[in-house]
Amino acid sequence: MLVHTLFDVAAWLCGLLAGVFVLRRYHVASRLRIQGLGLPYVIATAFGTLIGTFGLGTANLSLAGRHGVGRSILGAIIGGIAAVEAYKLVRGVRGSTGMMFVVPLGVGIAIGRIGCFLAGIDDFTYGTPTSLPWAVDFGDGVPRHPVQLYESLSMVAFLIAFLWALSRRPDTIIRCGFYLFALTYGGQRFVWEFLKPYPAVIGPFNLFHIACLALMLYAVAMMRWAEPVHARA
Repeated sequence: MLVHTLFDVAAWLCGLLAGVFVLRRYHVASRLRIQGLGLPYVIATAFGTLIGTFGLGTANLSLAGRHGVGRSILGAIIGGIAAVEAYKLVRGVRGSTGMMFVVPLGVGIAIGRIGCFLAGIDDFTYGTPTSLPWAVDFGDGVPRHPVQLYESLSMVAFLIAFLWALSRRPDTIIRCGFYLFALTYGGQRFVWEFLKPYPAVIGPFNLFHIACLALMLYAVAMMRWAEPVHARA
């Protein structure tokens, strides 16, 4: 688990640095015209993220008959969104404030999933058995889908497309960027969940399938009403 922890630290440090570079390179903060956000916004985001991280991860472990405290990046994203949207509703903030998180999340997930892959069978993020030539034996003698790498490569592809679009239509991407990330992450994660050994809760769908659907519905709904961010003074 030390390797996993080191990759987690590296992932979010790299994500932070990449995020700062993109924010400055494309003048994101000035384009968003964010007002009225400060420490309370940060606290709300952190609180929601923590609750979602451990809540969804632990619930999935419990459904799988495993003990302990689980973690989930999907849960972190959904928890953070719920807390931020509640904060924005109270403060009268309209529009997306999540653009600043898109690149850090994309980079963090891309690198962090490599740590999950290297952590092996104990991490419980491995895939179902397969005979495909790129199957990986995580130490239990069973060739499995390396779903961690599928997700990592999906995020790399998203980041390339996202930065390309940002360089050409910055105002549109800055306004809808976080929703595009949420839709993309939820969509690709929904697909990979069919290749994981998690227990189904509704038909063929596991707990993360349901969470992914909720995330995608949120993204589609918000993109329909996306507008530049501003807050009441």
